[in-house]
Amino acid sequence: MDIHALELFARIVESGSFSKAANAVYLTQPTVSGHIKKLEQEAGIRLLDRLGHRATPTKAGDLLYRYAKRILALRQEAQQALDELRGGLKGELILGASSIPGGYLLPSLIGRFRAQYPDISIVLKVSDSKEIIEAVTTGAYEVGVVGAQFDDGRLEYQQCAEDEMVLVVPPTHPWASRRIVKIKELPSQPFLIRERGSGTRKMMEHALAQHHLSMDTFRVIAEMGSNEAIRQAVKAGSGIAIISKLAVASDIKCGELTAIPIAGLKLTRPFYLITHRHRSRSPICNAFLAFLGAPTRPHESHHS
Repeated sequence: MDIHALELFARIVESGSFSKAANAVYLTQPTVSGHIKKLEQEAGIRLLDRLGHRATPTKAGDLLYRYAKRILALRQEAQQALDELRGGLKGELILGASSIPGGYLLPSLIGRFRAQYPDISIVLKVSDSKEIIEAVTTGAYEVGVVGAQFDDGRLEYQQCAEDEMVLVVPPTHPWASRRIVKIKELPSQPFLIRERGSGTRKMMEHALAQHHLSMDTFRVIAEMGSNEAIRQAVKAGSGIAIISKLAVASDIKCGELTAIPIAGLKLTRPFYLITHRHRSRSPICNAFLAFLGAPTRPHESHHS
């Protein structure tokens, strides 16, 4: 199989379109169609369904796509290993992260890493933990940073950081001058919370349950889809919230928000670096893990 054709095939699967894939690599659409036709002849099976302007992989196409990603990653890894041997790491690392590490923890770390390795570019993809884990499992991302562990024997988890959840109020709030609040006082206040299924919300519900409290007893005035939305709403005086300390550290520092301890409630949450247990790691991935202080492995490894 021609590696160039596999690359085009992967681009079509990812973009859902022959024309988008053709534009991305500066080829004409008939040229791209010719490569895919040849690939399908070699495979002896249809790989893509063409429905109007959309192209979607068949069952065989899905299977080949997973192998194509591994082949392309291995080619990149070989190039990186040669670059490393010549004395300079070059290339790209695709890194996935859930919203808190992706928004507040990793950007400064990536900046410091790139100061050491200026020829490396890092692509940071931010989505929810479940999607990141799926992408590391399929090999789309080499490494991820998430706030939850999923039971999957193919993945390796290493704790890399910790976050604390804090109660925040605007400086005009009657509680702003208090040194501490009691858990049983919380339901009396207008609360802003994250949507169901978010890691922040799950953690908050679990902690409250240990004190025989449930979110149903709270005066919830809004459920929001991001920490940023909650942060802005609390600053605007709409209500109070329990939120990641990393997300509001700058607001607390400059006095735009006040954090108040809750008596008897300490909410800390670990973040984990995730990698695939059975996939070989690129030199760039190993360099990034070493920079974060995580154990690294040699390049050579077996795919299973």
